[in-house]
Amino acid sequence: MRKPLIAGNWKMYKTHLEAMRLVQGLAHELAEHDFDAVEVVVCPPFTSLRTIQTLIDSDRYSFGLGAQNVHVEKEGAFTGEISAPMLKALDVDYVILGHSERRELFGETDEGVNAKVKVCWANDMTPIVCCGETEAERETAQTETKVERQIRGAFKNVTPELARKTVVAYEPIWAIGSGKTATPQDAQTTIAFIRGVLEDEYDTGVAQEMRILYGGSVKSGNAASLMSQPDIDGGLVGGASLEAAELAAIVKAVK
Repeated sequence: MRKPLIAGNWKMYKTHLEAMRLVQGLAHELAEHDFDAVEVVVCPPFTSLRTIQTLIDSDRYSFGLGAQNVHVEKEGAFTGEISAPMLKALDVDYVILGHSERRELFGETDEGVNAKVKVCWANDMTPIVCCGETEAERETAQTETKVERQIRGAFKNVTPELARKTVVAYEPIWAIGSGKTATPQDAQTTIAFIRGVLEDEYDTGVAQEMRILYGGSVKSGNAASLMSQPDIDGGLVGGASLEAAELAAIVKAVK
């Protein structure tokens, strides 16, 4: 049985004080939530990680802590970058890798994502590997080709033992922040395909253990129908994660 996961990707929103208020509000909204049944992770900007870590470490909050990116080097002259040891020192549990915004705006490649997957595991942090197609690729029936390339690239030379604990997030690029959402059946079809690629890359046991999330304009109104699909194990939530009540409603929609 795969434990559902809801991860909020805050992107470049919220100062550290706003982040603190958001987490406090989310904790209030989820005061009766069973975190053993559905895992909840918040992924604030780098500037808020320490603040949120302090809240989580107070033992009053049961959220996991995620970062939105990492550099492959341990240290060095890489102005503006953040290393895996720096994140691990803040008790970061998860790192989002290969988000389409990172790929499209900052030129990240499948090879780069693969290197980051390995550096995350070398520092005992779980990667959330993103994949997804553009609207043009979808309309020309290239979805499967695109996501297969991204998945095989990300998991190149990653051992089965580490792969089975890695999280994948399918985020159709045309649905991110657009208000458009893949239908539950379309999302299920693509995610089942991704699971099949992972089965081919490893084996059935590994593929069935891996959690695959859906992302792309997930909100409280469509969460239940998306999360009820057999291969969808939760959501990577963008804009809706910036409001405590809305993110809590998505968490509560997971059965």
